[in-house]
Order: sequence, then structure tokens, then C-alpha cells
Amino acid sequence: MRTICMAIALGLMACTAYAQEKKGEVSNFYEKNAVLNYNDGNNPAGEMPQPTKFDPNFHIYLCFGQSNMEGNARIEPQDRENLSPRFRMMAAVDFQNTGRKKGQWYVAVPPLCREYTGLTPADYFGRTMVEKSPKEVSIGVINVAIGGCSIDLFDEDKAQAYIAKSADWLQNFCKAYDNHPYQRLVEMAKQAQKAGVIKGILLHQGCTDNGQQDWPERVKLVYERLLNDLNLKAEECPLLVGELMSQQENGACYLHNSVIATMPLVIPTAYVVPSLGCKGNFDHLHFTADGYRELGRRYAEVMLKAEKISNAMSGKKAKKSKK
Repeated sequence: MRTICMAIALGLMACTAYAQEKKGEVSNFYEKNAVLNYNDGNNPAGEMPQPTKFDPNFHIYLCFGQSNMEGNARIEPQDRENLSPRFRMMAAVDFQNTGRKKGQWYVAVPPLCREYTGLTPADYFGRTMVEKSPKEVSIGVINVAIGGCSIDLFDEDKAQAYIAKSADWLQNFCKAYDNHPYQRLVEMAKQAQKAGVIKGILLHQGCTDNGQQDWPERVKLVYERLLNDLNLKAEECPLLVGELMSQQENGACYLHNSVIATMPLVIPTAYVVPSLGCKGNFDHLHFTADGYRELGRRYAEVMLKAEKISNAMSGKKAKKSKK
């Protein structure tokens, strides 16, 4: 028991240390990785015509969380090659260097979250969904994520107090969303609903809340608010929750995966995306580029299974209503 308690304490210390990282250290990461930003010198990355009408075959997925969803691995040339125009991203903020504008759709050339962020599970989630979906189906993602944040940042009842007591670097990230990341996600989602159908929600968060037993209930509150604010039905919009770096990869917060495992008990339409085998980075918190690619593919595999279950349930309801 003493060994388990010590492991939990060490995990919490590691994640808390990251969440409280000094402004200079965090800024240094983004400054060093400025090359992650795609800029052809003339046009915004992935510029494309904007949708002019609603398309039921345009399937949209909301992505939110902290640094692993934000994107923490260097974008490599292969990540910008062979991108299908059927895979799109909506910019949730203005990209100053590339000219991407908030609320506009682009071919999903990374980075998908903000300038100077890296590869995210959303990248290969979208690629895989395109590969596995009928040709008439297009895939869109909207990514609102902030490194180091607690799930409380997406709880509108707690967000402002949480931001006020946060480190300067996290406050600066929040300013990109006018200090209301949840509201920005809803704002972008409502705009996206004019062009397509929101089919699911992807979450990757937990390091900052490592081991907190009430975390699933706090996630449930955010999920249910999203459903309510966007007039979505849970059975038609599953929540996918990705595991943190595994124990086998020496993840500092792997203990939280036991909390994540309880999500389907708290939210019947929640599904867990396993991280075992996804390569971890040297910091024991983030995945490598290969790790994000594999994790993204797994998000897609789980989503496709979830959608089959959803379609089967809808079919049963339709038969009952006819009777």
C-alpha cells in the first residue's frame, strides 16, 4: 500500500510540476518550435472554398483538452503530404503568420490548434476517418486545447476563477480564446453546424487532474453542456477519451488511466481510446510524432465502432416507432 501511495504521489507531483511550469520554459518550447508553423510565404495553409450550404455528408468532430490534444510533437514532412481535401479543419483562432482566420475552413494541414503547436491525435484521426469513410463523406475537426490546463478550464462555472489563479503562460494561451475556451468551442461548433453534422467529441486531458476520482463527473458536466448547447443527442454524438501515456512507456500520469477506464460507467456514450504501444516522449507526459499518429488512428477506429453502435441503436428505435 505504501508503494502504491508513493507512486500516486510521484505521479501527481510530476503532472503538477508540468501544470505549474515556468512561463519562460513553456515559451521556450513554442519559440524553439516556431518552424512547426506552416507558411508558404503567400497563402494560408490549405486554403479552400468555404461551404455555402449544408451537407449531411460533412461529418464534424470537436476536439478539446490540454497539451497532448493541442499538439506537442514536431510536425514532420510526411504529416503535410498526401492530405485529402476531404479532411478539413476550422481555425478556432486567427493564425497571424499564415493568414488563417477564425471560423474559416481549411484543408487540414497541421498545425490544427494554434500557430506553433505541433502534431495532435486529431491529425491522423481525420486522415484515417477519410480513408475508412465512403468517398462522398468529408471530415472536419475543430480543435480548442490549452497545454497544462485542468478540465475545470472547460467548465464555464469555474473557468474564470481557474484562469485568474493560473500561471502567466497559461493565461496568455487563454487570451487566444478571449478567456472563454469552452464558449469558443461552442461558437465554432454552431457555425460548423451550418455546413455539416457534428458526429462526435474527442477529449485528451488528465495530466493536470491526475488521479482525481471526481474527474469523470467533471468531464460529464462539460460533455452534457456541449450536447445541450449544440442541441445534440448523446447516442448520436459519442465522447472518445484518450488514455495518457502508458506505464510501459514510463508515463508520469499513467495512474489516471484507471480513472479514464471508468468513463463508460459514468457516461454510457463514452469510449476509451487505449494508449498502450503509442510511443512516449522523454518528458514522460507527451507522445512522440509516431505516438500521436498511432493514437490518432486509434481514435478513428474507436469512433467508427461507436458510430456503428449508434446506427444500430437508431435502427432499432426506428423499427419500434413504426410499430
